[in-house]
Amino acid sequence: MGQKVCPIGLRLGIVENWRSRWYANKRDFSKHLIEDYRIREYVSKEFRFMGIPMVEIERTANEVNCVVHTARPGLIIGRKGAKVDKLREDLGKITSKKVNINIAEVNTPELSAQLVAESIAEQLEKRASFRRTMKKATDMTMAAGAKGVRVQVSGRLGGAEMSRCETAMSGSIPLSTLRAKIDYGLAVAVTVYGSIGCKVWIYLGEQTQEEAGHGADAKARQAQKRAKR
Repeated sequence: MGQKVCPIGLRLGIVENWRSRWYANKRDFSKHLIEDYRIREYVSKEFRFMGIPMVEIERTANEVNCVVHTARPGLIIGRKGAKVDKLREDLGKITSKKVNINIAEVNTPELSAQLVAESIAEQLEKRASFRRTMKKATDMTMAAGAKGVRVQVSGRLGGAEMSRCETAMSGSIPLSTLRAKIDYGLAVAVTVYGSIGCKVWIYLGEQTQEEAGHGADAKARQAQKRAKR
């Protein structure tokens, strides 16, 4: 099971927070869900390989708040905020509501699985050696402070006639331990030989709900403490 379940989805409410945080009735739920998908699809397509590992979405009655995590905030904001204004306008057309965009900087891109996967995919599209690319990615991630990393690429590697899967691993990846903070990323490299899938798992250490600060029970306890005060 550990190889077939998304590590992030398996840990939601334990050490991982939801990427979309809103409530809707039966009539509006499917519409909001499709809007969230289109927002993330647009951002990933418009800013491909610009260091965006995650987009968090929160909703109020008349507004949509998007938190764009990026390793290159300057490229997203643009000159005098031109790009972020255009992004706000385009997302407003998708949702038909007022959209607020906040830019959150990713300080250590080497510890973000999605950014590492996109970096590998970008190098493979430039015809770099897949073995050298995987080795470099694992070394940089471990040097940044990760406790374990696993990189897997699959497809027609090096232009071979038959597709295959290659894996590079360093440290430990406890996929079955729910309190383990494991980041997961997936990217696709489109080459002249075909598509190559890149998967990355990064083990960042063990956390409890209280340490993570965003588990469901931890949030409830914090709300109770504030109410007592």
